[in-house]
Amino acid sequence: MAPWANSVSSHQILIAKSMANTSALPRVLAIHAHPDDIEILCAGTLIRLQRLGCPIVMATMTPGDKGSAELGAEEIAAVRRVEAKRAADLLGVDYYCLEFRDLEIEHSHASKQRVSELLRRVRPDIVITAPPVDYMCDHEATSQNVRDACFNAAVPNYVTEQWDPAPVLEKIPYLYYVDPIEGVDWYGQTVPHDFVIDISDEFDLKLEMLACHASQREWLRRQHGMDEYLESCRRWSAARGELIGAKYGEGFRQHAGHPYPHGNPLKDLLQSR
Repeated sequence: MAPWANSVSSHQILIAKSMANTSALPRVLAIHAHPDDIEILCAGTLIRLQRLGCPIVMATMTPGDKGSAELGAEEIAAVRRVEAKRAADLLGVDYYCLEFRDLEIEHSHASKQRVSELLRRVRPDIVITAPPVDYMCDHEATSQNVRDACFNAAVPNYVTEQWDPAPVLEKIPYLYYVDPIEGVDWYGQTVPHDFVIDISDEFDLKLEMLACHASQREWLRRQHGMDEYLESCRRWSAARGELIGAKYGEGFRQHAGHPYPHGNPLKDLLQSR
């Protein structure tokens, strides 16, 4: 049984009740590689969805266990799990960690099983995840595993090898990719986006959620020479917002290839205020 399965399973009744109470609104899962990735790249959109009444779940593949030069892996992982939960609490949503390890996420059968089980337990209508091309392997492996899990979780004979497996999904969820860091590929070339969501009214809370990840700021200052964690987020959000005449924005691409659904509920819900 996966190490996170008990905590997810304990919420299944609450999830069912939530879905019954908001049947007209999509259930949304945002899953990225590390604590703080969601906050940087799509927290404003999640805030807008939550304010509409959509049930939201946030998840990370790892607990950020290699993000420190001072603390050991388990020590920093414990710190970063708390920071991630604190950020999710600001939005009033559940947070789960799938307990992969930093720099060790693989696109493998076992990984797809773990992510597929999460999808079956959360039962999202919309999934938001990492882009296929990004600056580091964990982001790209997350994207591949989530993409495949969206398909696999709806296949009746696909077994996740849990002792208490969740039911198969009724359909493949809508799948969206956030921007890569700085909006570029490995060669510094601009990566296209399909649409931008206006997050101007939500930006202060987005920044507050990101500020919960204090230990990540210290790591970036040491490892990457960055001491402007919040300001870099502000600049990128402003650059995306400028494309649609808004103060701040977040960009997305939709996975619309066969057999993923072709409608665009995320844009339809949020394209206007």
